[in-house]
Amino acid sequence: MSAGIFRVVLALSGALVIFLGLNVALGGIPTMSWLGERPFLAVTDEAQYLLIDNHIRFFGGLFVGFGLFMLFAVTDPVKYRQALTVIFAAIFIGGLARFSAPEMDVVFENEIIGSLAAELLLMPVLVFWLSRLGRR
Repeated sequence: MSAGIFRVVLALSGALVIFLGLNVALGGIPTMSWLGERPFLAVTDEAQYLLIDNHIRFFGGLFVGFGLFMLFAVTDPVKYRQALTVIFAAIFIGGLARFSAPEMDVVFENEIIGSLAAELLLMPVLVFWLSRLGRR
């Protein structure tokens, strides 16, 4: 299990997390449409919308922070093993949270399935891979 390949996967994952986080942090609920979203929202209570939109932007910012740390940790993943494990676990838990959706069909839509696979499959693989780095 090559540390070099792990660093590449970590860097690519971190860059993707930053991209996805900025899409929400800068765009709020409707996002910046970087993933090709189309208008889907009619606001009926402007004040409530603005409050919730602000919370959503915060969560997008958290995701940007996760991604930035992942890029930083590329320098020495073993040194940052505990923090990376927490980030990978948080992303995994976020993937599990998708199953709380009122309509389960949406969880397996083409627009979601790639993210779901990364959250529920890639994150445990990265935790396992990271646990093996530095052990000889």
